[in-house]
Amino acid sequence: MATQVLFAIGSNGSGQLGIGHKEDVSVPKPVILPEEPTSSPPRITSIAAGGNHTLLLTSFGTLCWAGDPSPGACGPTQPSQLSVPPQFHPVDMSPISSPITLIAATWEASIIAADEGRKVYTFGVGLKGELGLGPLIMRTPIPSLVKNFPPPGTRVVDLAASMAHVAVVLDDGSAWGWGAGRKGQFGEDPEASVVVDAPRQIEVGFSAVRAVCGKEFTCFFGTPEKGELKVLGSDKWGIRTEAPLVERIAGWKDVGAGWGNVFVLKDDGNVVSWGRNDHGQLTPESLRQVVRITVGSEHALALTEQGDVVAWGWGEHGNCGPMPSGNDDVHQRGNVIASSKYVPAGAVITVIGAGCATSWVGIDMPRPS
Repeated sequence: MATQVLFAIGSNGSGQLGIGHKEDVSVPKPVILPEEPTSSPPRITSIAAGGNHTLLLTSFGTLCWAGDPSPGACGPTQPSQLSVPPQFHPVDMSPISSPITLIAATWEASIIAADEGRKVYTFGVGLKGELGLGPLIMRTPIPSLVKNFPPPGTRVVDLAASMAHVAVVLDDGSAWGWGAGRKGQFGEDPEASVVVDAPRQIEVGFSAVRAVCGKEFTCFFGTPEKGELKVLGSDKWGIRTEAPLVERIAGWKDVGAGWGNVFVLKDDGNVVSWGRNDHGQLTPESLRQVVRITVGSEHALALTEQGDVVAWGWGEHGNCGPMPSGNDDVHQRGNVIASSKYVPAGAVITVIGAGCATSWVGIDMPRPS
């Protein structure tokens, strides 16, 4: 059985890459994960990044953290965890007995779904309602249950977050959200255009299956077959008015969003994107045959059929790989930051992730016979 190795590049001032130091890097460095007592270590299945912290979800349904724990977004921490070089640690999930299924992060908070999506917990700092715990709880390091959500008989099937708000899709097709709503992230209802400190249902006009969040907008998607989408919030960078027609995104395979743009991976391997592009954030025209995408704050990664991990956008912290002197942007092209051509025989790139100027690549390494 293959064993997985995770590599990281990019912003690391708080140790959020978990690579043993706090210096930015532009060449992939191995992530230091907690030691596991089992002979079959878990695989990383999902990556969520806040402003200065990173969460890793494993195939065992457990959660790890690296970065700045002071806001509480890494859960309860011990002094012993801070006296070692920056690395990943298990999140203290003692209040939760069931495996975690979905994770997301705002700038200073973490959001998780557990019990097969029947329960949602939050922890960290939420001065604009990001915790969803009501008007009185704006900071807690303890994973705290979001009460009365989801409604009985439903479960969470998708979870997204950005700088200061959260979006959720339930298995009945309903859309929900909480956090900062001043720009209309939760709809045009005047009551929704304020701080929303508890889950509020959002009218999108169709049965939603996915959600993505930008810095000041929310985008919900219907089924890939129908290609429905609804963008709510600020129209800066043309996020709402330049959204593509249904016919252009029908047949989508995956979706993502940065702070100012939206990406749609089609089932034919092409990527449709719109929004902010002043640092080359939108998809390079030459990019084809993509099998997976992931989107950070102002950059994106794609895994191609050829086994290349391509990065583009704003790479000022090394998150798009080595850059020419004096140039932080990858415009109209992509930097190959990892490639299956240059990994050991039998190894395969299987995981990619992107956060706030951070990038991640997971490689399945064959075990020695």
